[in-house]
Amino acid sequence: MTGAFRSLLDRRLIVVTGKGGVGKTTVSCALAEAARRAGKRVLLAETAAIESVASRFEVRPAPLGYAGRALRPGLHAIHVDPHEALADYVRLQTGLGAVTDRVLQTEIFQQLLEAAPGWRELIMLGKVWHLEQKRSDRGGPFYDLLIVDAPATGHGLTFLDVPRVVQQALQAGPLSRHAGWVEELVHDRERTLLLPVTLAEELPVAETVELIERARSEIDIAVDRIVVNGLPTHPVDGLAEALPQLREDLAFDVLPRVADLRRIFDHAHHRDVMARSQRARVSALCRLPILDMPNIPTGCGADSHWAGLSRSLLEDPVWPEARTEGASAT
Repeated sequence: MTGAFRSLLDRRLIVVTGKGGVGKTTVSCALAEAARRAGKRVLLAETAAIESVASRFEVRPAPLGYAGRALRPGLHAIHVDPHEALADYVRLQTGLGAVTDRVLQTEIFQQLLEAAPGWRELIMLGKVWHLEQKRSDRGGPFYDLLIVDAPATGHGLTFLDVPRVVQQALQAGPLSRHAGWVEELVHDRERTLLLPVTLAEELPVAETVELIERARSEIDIAVDRIVVNGLPTHPVDGLAEALPQLREDLAFDVLPRVADLRRIFDHAHHRDVMARSQRARVSALCRLPILDMPNIPTGCGADSHWAGLSRSLLEDPVWPEARTEGASAT
């Protein structure tokens, strides 16, 4: 690391989001693993309805649950279920454990919750705030870094904006006060960072551009780099020099024909050129540098080697040399 950019390890809270399918959960896990290997005590919070974080670390994953558990030494992961987080919050406010649980589990109350907009986001963010406030026996932060695998793009912004809406709507009372504390954490540019994840493809790039524009204008949350996930890593340069020297009638026992090899190369080369173009485009349009997360052919399961690539997320982001023609950097 050159020190030209502020390290992700200097933050307290990193919120990872992006279009569905771009690999934000994998990036969240990789960042958590990199921070753990750097000696940080990390909390990884999953917000999706169906758990998937543990499957990145364990071949036969057990559920994380609301209490969570250690996935590695120094890495604790939880599944932030909004219903359990609400019950937790109400118990803290009222001191009525069993009564609270009975009320919250009634069918009428559950139907009211399903109809009430924004409560899930506020309660889940409130849980994250509560964990950020947790202190060790020595008085320092219990966790050095909290990473939130947030909902996908549009829902991710709603997730972050709900505390402001609630505070403006209620004006006073304990819920408004707590929403204010959460909003303060979201807007704190020293502690909190939004980390967008995209693929080097046209549609994910377009959605990422919109995400960052809205994050800047509506949420006012710090964002200083973009993760480009799944970047092709084909060694096409050597093939470009070698293939023209091969005779067309040359045959191999275990390889495709030369003509087929050329088609494979052309496809890989075209894919690489398009990916590099989209990578430069998202950087130019968003006026942000890039962190590359290379393509992992073996997938991102527990038996893959994705964890070994995690340290790339702690490197300084780069400004792509090529800029897409016509892309505005203003």
